[in-house]
Amino acid sequence: MSAYLTFMRDKQTERVPCGNALTIGRDKNNNIVLTDLLVSRNHAMVRRLGGGDYYIIDSGSSNGTSVNGGRVSAPTRLRNGDRIAIGLTEFVFEQGIQPDRFNDSISFQQTVIFHAPVIKEITVLVADIRNYTGLSEQVPIQTLSRLMSKWFQDVSDIIQDSGGTIDKFIGDCVFVRWDNERVQDNVMQALRTAWRIAEVTARLKLSFPELPQPLRIGAGINTGLASLGIGADNTALGDAVNTAFRLESATKELGCDIALSETSYRHLHERYWRGKQQELALRGKQEPVRLLALDFARLELILRESG
Repeated sequence: MSAYLTFMRDKQTERVPCGNALTIGRDKNNNIVLTDLLVSRNHAMVRRLGGGDYYIIDSGSSNGTSVNGGRVSAPTRLRNGDRIAIGLTEFVFEQGIQPDRFNDSISFQQTVIFHAPVIKEITVLVADIRNYTGLSEQVPIQTLSRLMSKWFQDVSDIIQDSGGTIDKFIGDCVFVRWDNERVQDNVMQALRTAWRIAEVTARLKLSFPELPQPLRIGAGINTGLASLGIGADNTALGDAVNTAFRLESATKELGCDIALSETSYRHLHERYWRGKQQELALRGKQEPVRLLALDFARLELILRESG
């Protein structure tokens, strides 16, 4: 779905398509050049992900980027009508079907059918940066913005390489899904992706030596039925998704790096999970959930042996 940034320049309205990536800053190589001393040379980027979600990313600018009056320090998903302030310029983000292009001959029934959700078995990965709140209190917001911008870019590239779909970024957390026919392949891709995200997250300390310690992630992986294509977000909803988020949270209680539900770990060779399963009561679940807890050293061994 096409998206645009609309803003005023020299008393004229400009409307710029976002494309896959749109950069904003004082440097002449940006897509939108702002000759404003409050704007950094490479200030911010609007990037498209997946089926048409757009995120605003501040590049660690001195004066920051605001969305609807609030300064952003992590990649933030944009919605139609959002107002973005960079220096003295205010942009309006536009996305969706334009009124003059709407076909009145399409019936309500056809519209409902067209937007009907699809129920499908998917594998969900939820990965979250550990102690992000504490980190945000220890480092300057410019550093935090640059760090999260790099994490966002690196993680997006990893997921696109894996064939997964980025459902959304939520601050310091990424929610990914795979819905190919072979569930075993989906589970293995989720594990490989979690491993690669852990690697790039730990390497951030090399690019940002001012960090108090290397960063780590926790991850939850679950397989189950979900409704796809819900609402304007085109998101996945259902118990399969909720359980993946609960599993990620449970890794803190379990003291592990990754928690896999039984519906996921049973697609691994039996030697990796037989006798190692455990049960845990998850918030919102009536019955305890069977899961496999792993650290990244164990995961590395599984991936190496599985090819």
